[in-house]
Amino acid sequence: MDASPEMLALASARVGEDDRVRFVSADVFRWQPDRRYDVVFFGFWLSHVPPERFASFWSMVAACLKPQGRAFFVDDAYRTAEELIEGEQSTTVQRRLLDGTAYRIVKVPHQPRDLKRQLERIGWRIDIHARVPPTTRAAAQV
Repeated sequence: MDASPEMLALASARVGEDDRVRFVSADVFRWQPDRRYDVVFFGFWLSHVPPERFASFWSMVAACLKPQGRAFFVDDAYRTAEELIEGEQSTTVQRRLLDGTAYRIVKVPHQPRDLKRQLERIGWRIDIHARVPPTTRAAAQV
């Protein structure tokens, strides 16, 4: 699922013809599932969910799951100093494309312990496995 037809076209080209894959063009904050799934996966998305939409986003994820279904996600809390145009506490950052065009986006730097508490508060049982990328670990040791 993506709101961008261009991203869906790229993904479709990578997957090719496969009846097990369905591409949906939709705004995830307005979309309602038309079926339930054993698994919901999203990659590098949760950090872009505005804090005021966090609970409703997870309600939608729950509505997508069959009983005993599971949600899996991968994300990061990476934000560069140059992106922090409103300070480190802000969830708004500025990203620049290769052509120099600047965009403001939501980037919430979730910390595993806090994220776990936040999800448990809204009824999820969750295990979070934090991993530090090798380049980040090396930089942290300097």
